[in-house]
Amino acid sequence: MPVSSNAHITRLLARADLLFTFALFGTVLLLVLPVAPFLIDMLLALNIGLSLLVLLAIVYVKDPPEFSGFPTMLLVLTLFRLALNISSTRQILGHGYAGEIIDGFGHFVIQGNYVVGAVVFIILVVINFVVITKGAGRIAEVSARFTLDALPGKQMAIDAELNAGIIDEAQATARRVKVQKEADFYGAMDGASKFVRGDAVAGILITLVNVLGGFAIGVFQMGMSLGESLQKFTLLSIGDGLVSQIPALIISIGAGLLVTRASDNTNLGTQVTGQLFKYPRALAIAAGCMGVFALMPGMPTLPFASLAALAGFMAKTMKGFEEDRPATAPAVATKGGKASAGGKPGESASATDASPAGPAKTEDVRKLIDVDVFAIEIGYGLLSLADTKVGGDLLARVTGVRKALAREKGIVVPPISVRDNLELEANDYRFLLRGKTIAKGSLMPGRFMAMNVTGTSVRLRGMPTREPVFNLDAVWIDDSERKTAELNSFTVVDPSSVLITHLSETLKAHAHHLLGRQDVQALVDHLKTTHTALIAELLPDLVNLGVIQRVLQNLLRENIAILNLPLILEGIADFAPLSKNPDDLSELVRRRLGLYFVPEYEAKPGSLKALTLDPRLEQILATKVHRSPTDVGLALDPATGRHLLEELSRRTNELTLRGLPAVLVVSTETRLPLKRFLEPSFPRLTVLAFQELPSATEIDNAGIVTAPAHLLRNDVLKAAA
Repeated sequence: MPVSSNAHITRLLARADLLFTFALFGTVLLLVLPVAPFLIDMLLALNIGLSLLVLLAIVYVKDPPEFSGFPTMLLVLTLFRLALNISSTRQILGHGYAGEIIDGFGHFVIQGNYVVGAVVFIILVVINFVVITKGAGRIAEVSARFTLDALPGKQMAIDAELNAGIIDEAQATARRVKVQKEADFYGAMDGASKFVRGDAVAGILITLVNVLGGFAIGVFQMGMSLGESLQKFTLLSIGDGLVSQIPALIISIGAGLLVTRASDNTNLGTQVTGQLFKYPRALAIAAGCMGVFALMPGMPTLPFASLAALAGFMAKTMKGFEEDRPATAPAVATKGGKASAGGKPGESASATDASPAGPAKTEDVRKLIDVDVFAIEIGYGLLSLADTKVGGDLLARVTGVRKALAREKGIVVPPISVRDNLELEANDYRFLLRGKTIAKGSLMPGRFMAMNVTGTSVRLRGMPTREPVFNLDAVWIDDSERKTAELNSFTVVDPSSVLITHLSETLKAHAHHLLGRQDVQALVDHLKTTHTALIAELLPDLVNLGVIQRVLQNLLRENIAILNLPLILEGIADFAPLSKNPDDLSELVRRRLGLYFVPEYEAKPGSLKALTLDPRLEQILATKVHRSPTDVGLALDPATGRHLLEELSRRTNELTLRGLPAVLVVSTETRLPLKRFLEPSFPRLTVLAFQELPSATEIDNAGIVTAPAHLLRNDVLKAAA
């Protein structure tokens, strides 16, 4: 049974490394071994064919770094071309004949006139060396420098989107590889452009050597006259030079096209024609100019009139196409309508007069009292962010945030409604939790937010603003200023990314408000399939669903993931006989989870840079703990509370300036009441208990919060009494 052609191709590709190795070895042999004229013809034809293939591949490449093998291919083709030059030179000088292709170029292409051939050869060399190669080399050099300088900023932007949950780890890895690949490509192109330049110089020198050497051999060794020798060897040398320079010119054009291309999702032909003929008015003006040239005295009428008619016809056709194109429909509804990210699209909340009577009408009325758990409202100026027909990806990215929170925190966020609100300013947005505004911000569509994360003193042209999540200095810049911002280590993000980052942090901060009893029941039901004995022991004998909900909410409130739900429920089951208070159960469960969440705050593995309390202050705070059946807190006098807040403010600012998380470690008895007391003033302060720290974690004391003077004075007076 014959093997199919696909199988042959598969086997050939599987042995591509051997073919490439043999090709390199054969190229080296061309430098030292004589080659028959018919084989030179085959290799010269192969050289021209490979050059054309490379050029056509570049035309159809959608993103320049996709052709990452081009710099290496450029070196190999240059070496191959120079090896052919040496082989053909050996045949021209030794036998006066180097194959049909070189002879054809010498006699047919330049019609046997070596003066014309010399002029054509010099023009080709000048075009290749002075125009194309020099320009492409300069562009490759600048692109390499800009790409390498912008590499840290791009990597920081990827890390920021990963931390915000906009992308997952796999996407972040793919984007990092793409950025690194782009930097490697332009760096290699910078060096490879020097090969093209050197090849052009080598072509000139080889041709001159061939002419002079052939002239001397013809006169002194073959007994030719001066005219015969000049005619024969000059034609062959120039023919050889033309055969080499044409593929070199094709490769140089390909290199220039590759380094001047901008990344796009289309091939070069579609990209250029789509942009060149995008504006009918420009075509109409060009048609008018051509018509003026056709009417000028002394000018040929037919060429200009034909071009004017063609341009006018295209302008009219393109204008009609633009008018017939359907208008883009908004992706989000008008006031009252909504689209749900991650769930089914919602329906309009307003009932119309045409609603059917009876049960259906009652059902429509009930929808009026439904409140979305979480919703995003945007001004009309931001509708394009949610319109998929114009490239808006807001709904897809909101779904990505929900998936990221499920992976990171173990909570399934309910579907998020995205709707417009004409009462907002055009570029404003806000987040609503059960109808209550919990965060808001403003964007500038069409611009980019450049955040000064490194503290550089460089000033960008744009509108100053503040980043809504971390309150960083930022500037809204145009696309023309984006390259400058990236080169100066600014983190540059688009408006949609700003909103998504704000959304992600807001959801994390309010995750405990999103977890309802029904959500807990869904988590328990999902766990029941794999941990039947645990659920049977826990519910309903030890605790009810409400206690589990409160424990999970307490953990989420302090940014602790509930991914290890079996471990959490086992802790509740173990400690429930001791206490049914959710706060007590939460503190006991935290000890088991410390191994999983404490390392997130370590400055380096096994070392926790944290603040601690003066033992006397901690003893005083322990006496101020106030407990009730439903809550726990600190009952501090104003002077002590003010001193504690001032000391912590100073200490946490020092940690923040050093790029470290603000962490305070205290005893178990005072951890929860102190956290509740400090939470309104220091929402980002993490309060840990000594008993929660893993055994391998050591505390590197970053400072001690001292007791207030008036309390120490009272202790001294009591001791004296």
